[in-house]
Amino acid sequence: MTKVLLITGASTGIGAATARAAAAAGWSLGLAARSAEKLRDLSEELGPERALPLPLDVADWTAQQAAVATLVDRFGRLDAAFANAGLGSTAPGVEGGDLDNWRAMLETNIWGLLLTAKAALPELRKTRGRLLLTGSRAGRTAIRGSIYGATKWFVHGFAANLTEEMKEWGGSCTIIAPGMTDTPFFDSPKPDALEPADVARAVLYALEQPARVGVGEVYLVPC
Repeated sequence: MTKVLLITGASTGIGAATARAAAAAGWSLGLAARSAEKLRDLSEELGPERALPLPLDVADWTAQQAAVATLVDRFGRLDAAFANAGLGSTAPGVEGGDLDNWRAMLETNIWGLLLTAKAALPELRKTRGRLLLTGSRAGRTAIRGSIYGATKWFVHGFAANLTEEMKEWGGSCTIIAPGMTDTPFFDSPKPDALEPADVARAVLYALEQPARVGVGEVYLVPC
């Protein structure tokens, strides 16, 4: 039986790399992000019979509900969801921070992630499935004035609490916590950073464990 994975932030970076790795491993996919064109191209690359593009803004509750419903209608089930969409800071620190950027980060990194979890959980309960959340090294250490880091501290704390809720019906929650990763998240290349494919392998590791094994966190950093 083919398993089904929903990925948010699927159009580039870690999300797109995870989609490619999961498709190669035999998963069917729901690809969610804002860019309909990039999702369409990725779906065609992976095969429309395997990958369903789901253009949306993760901060839109109605759109998230509709995406899960459309995905389940197409493939019949949902076995895992990867809440991966995220935004970074445009200015350092608190005093010099940009208020519009702060709000966008909160809406994507926290609110959007919460909506993905809430939309996916009823279907994941049916399959005793897995929910994966993109955390960060920034959510495990203090960084001077980092609002982005604070949003990831929330994600790590939420994952711990959600793990206890999902245990009640046999599901599991995993934090994928990479250090700096060379993605379009940054304005310039980061040759000494992790590659998106490195993080995708961590996601597949968590997804492909036996049902009796819950993976609480995969923490990976550049050597």
